[in-house]
Amino acid sequence: MKRVLLIIFVLAFSLNISCKKDKKETEVKTEETTENATIEASESKKSVTPTDTHPGEIKKLKVSLESKSNSNVTGNVLFTEDKGVVTMITVLGGLTEGTHAIHLHEKADCSSPDGKSSGGHWNPTAQPHGAWGDEKGHHKGDIGNLEADANGNATKTFYTAQWCLGCGDPERDIMGKAIIVHQGADDLTSQPTGNAGGRVSCGGIIE
Repeated sequence: MKRVLLIIFVLAFSLNISCKKDKKETEVKTEETTENATIEASESKKSVTPTDTHPGEIKKLKVSLESKSNSNVTGNVLFTEDKGVVTMITVLGGLTEGTHAIHLHEKADCSSPDGKSSGGHWNPTAQPHGAWGDEKGHHKGDIGNLEADANGNATKTFYTAQWCLGCGDPERDIMGKAIIVHQGADDLTSQPTGNAGGRVSCGGIIE
């Protein structure tokens, strides 16, 4: 009888040790799994962290337009560059009612009475004149047309990532160029200027 009890005690003791060992191994594996999951989550978070932590300052420049060719056209243009996109807001008065072309020209020189001192259209990539976005090409200064109401007032808002303010890139930098408003409409096809007529207002893009 004593021998039977001894055998039962030994078996029970062995089973208890075995259970504790299995539990310890399970706890170790659980800790390892949790630790690995934490590391993977941390690495995943790193992979989606934005790399551009310095988006840059917002640049603004206001340009006054003066009348040319014996017109009464004056106005203002506000340029804003934010995150690589330039916004151009134009406000004009003194126009004849109807459609008028507006372009960027080569030089910020409005000294001549007819505005021709500003040179031709700004066209640093040597493209044909055309509508902005035309697959056949367009000048970097081909903004297009705006509409004047019966009171001679007109506004236009234009957006592009193809310009910059003072970045130094000769194909994008509009500093040192001129804004020209024309007497007539740009037909968007005639070379090299769209048959837009005389220059009735001019403003140099300078600081």
